[in-house]
Amino acid sequence: QVQLAESGGGLVQAGGSLRLSCAASGNIYSIDDMGWYRQAPGKQRELVAIATRGGSTDYTDSAKGRFTISRDNAKNTVSLEMNALKPEDTAVYYCQARIWAVGRSISDYWGQGTQVTVSS
Repeated sequence: QVQLAESGGGLVQAGGSLRLSCAASGNIYSIDDMGWYRQAPGKQRELVAIATRGGSTDYTDSAKGRFTISRDNAKNTVSLEMNALKPEDTAVYYCQARIWAVGRSISDYWGQGTQVTVSS
């Protein structure tokens, strides 16, 4: 069984920084894309940043220049460094990974979510 475990959320003042981490575990054959999504109250879940296995990255416009996604393929981990945080970044952040589990077809897996709250 594959699981994604997140850590690193919390409360921070505007302008501050947080680092989110996510580790995939279980019977994993290979991991394709890994990313971070967020969902604010009353809004749809949106992609924040994504990193391919080959190292390419992409960000939503509001995250460009402030957030950095990184992954360690050997450790099956992905992190999101968030700087210059704004109140509008407040949301539940979810780790996502597209994983080939042993004996299964490729599927999207999600973490349980971690709350990020930015106070003004």
